Amino acid sequence: MTSFDVVRRIRRAAGIRKVGHAGTLDPNATGVLPVAVGEATRLVDELMDTRKRYLADVVFGVATDSYDIDGAVTEEHDASHLTAAAVTAALAPYRGEIMQRPPAFSAVKRAGVPAYTAARRGEPLDLEERPVTIYGVEVVEWDASNPARPRAVLDVRCGKGFYVRSLAHDAGQTLGVGAHLSDLRRTQVGPFLAEDATPLDAAVALLQAGEIERLVHAPDVVLAGWPAIILGSPDVARIRQGMDIAVLPREGFLRGSQGPQARCYAPDGELLALLEPGPAPGTWHPFRVFPPEPQSQSAPSTR
Repeated sequence: MTSFDVVRRIRRAAGIRKVGHAGTLDPNATGVLPVAVGEATRLVDELMDTRKRYLADVVFGVATDSYDIDGAVTEEHDASHLTAAAVTAALAPYRGEIMQRPPAFSAVKRAGVPAYTAARRGEPLDLEERPVTIYGVEVVEWDASNPARPRAVLDVRCGKGFYVRSLAHDAGQTLGVGAHLSDLRRTQVGPFLAEDATPLDAAVALLQAGEIERLVHAPDVVLAGWPAIILGSPDVARIRQGMDIAVLPREGFLRGSQGPQARCYAPDGELLALLEPGPAPGTWHPFRVFPPEPQSQSAPSTR
C-alpha cells in the first residue's frame, strides 16, 4: 500500500475530493500518516516541516541497491564482530544538520524524472547530497541471535527530507560491513503520535458512517507551536483582503516557539491566516489566507 492509496480510500469514504497527506511513507513502511481533508490541505506544508520520529530495524552484514530489504544485494560481510557500542559510536556523527545523499531508489527528481525510474532501468542516478536535520538517533534494541547478521533497532528523530534508509546504508559503510533497512515504523509526525492514531480500516468505517467528528482534529492543531495573534474587526477585514497589518504585543500576541511566522485569529476564534513579518517594522503580512466559510478538518490515520 502506498501513501496515495490511503488518500484514495479516505477520499472515497469521506465523499470529499480535496484530500492530501503529510509525508510519504515507503510502501513497506508503517506508522503515522496524517491525512488532511478540505481546507486543511492548505496546512500540509506546515505539517511536513515538523519533526518526525521512526523506529528503524537495521540489519548489518548485507547492503542492497535500494538500501532496504526489497533491493538487490550489492555486498555481504561477516558482521559477527559488531557490538551495540560500535554501532552507537558509528552513529555519533549523525547529529544536527548533516549532508545526506538520497537513495537511488527514491522519489527525488532530476529533470522532472523520479530517481527510482532511472534505477529500475538499470541507470541509477548519482544524486547530490543535500542538507537534512537529525535531532537524535539511539540504539534501543540489539539482537545478535544471528551473529553474522546482527540487527539494531534505532530510534530516529529527524526533520523533513531525511531518508532513514540512507542512514542505515551509511552506518553500514562506516562500519565496513554494509547494512540495510529491514523494517520502518513512523511513530510521530509533529503533534500526531502512533498511539493516538486511528487504524485506516477504522477511519474508513467512521467516515462511511458519517461520524467524522469522532475522527478529525481542528486544522490549526498543526500550528500549536506558532505564535498566535488575535485581531480586532478592522484588522480582520484587512487580512481578508491580503493587506499587511500592524499589531503590537499588547493587542494579543501569544508567544510560541516556531519563530518569525505566526497564526492569526478573528475575535470569535476563527483561523484567518498565516503571517510573516512585513516590510515595515511591527507589521505582519498574510502569506496564506483561509476562506471565511466553516473549515474542514484534518485526521491522522495509521497504516
